[in-house]
Amino acid sequence: MKFSSVLVAAVGVAAVSAQPAWTPGQVTIQDDFKVPGDNPLNFCADPKDDLLEIENVDLSPNPPQPGSTLTIKAKGNFKEKIEGGTMHLQVKYGLITLINQDADLCETIGKADLKCPLDKGEMKLTKDVDLPAQIPPGTYTVLADVYDNDKKKITCLTSKITFHR
Repeated sequence: MKFSSVLVAAVGVAAVSAQPAWTPGQVTIQDDFKVPGDNPLNFCADPKDDLLEIENVDLSPNPPQPGSTLTIKAKGNFKEKIEGGTMHLQVKYGLITLINQDADLCETIGKADLKCPLDKGEMKLTKDVDLPAQIPPGTYTVLADVYDNDKKKITCLTSKITFHR
């Protein structure tokens, strides 16, 4: 589960998610909605109404490599103050669902050295994450759908990462 925490941190760092845009068991990645920067992230849908306007997310190395330190740099703007919320997280290994759960937003972002409330305005973040060398090879699909306490969408991000032997 350490690897899934790393994926949560990687996506949660960038995601700081009216009605849920996800349906359990379904993840649709739309290449039209690429997150700006050097990363494998996509928005789930047009992010124009999201409470978080993500300017860029850079991962180094990209793609992430087992046994390396992943550096995440993110920059964005919150359109309003975020007191708290919920993150729906789904992690799949190929067709196998490893994680499909809702988590408290404030607890989740704590893993990325952030804390609630998140103030309106600019947000910058740099985080190093040590990836274990024993990540099983294969393709992982991650979905993070994030909402505030009033069920307004903060953001929804997806990513597909393939690890090789």
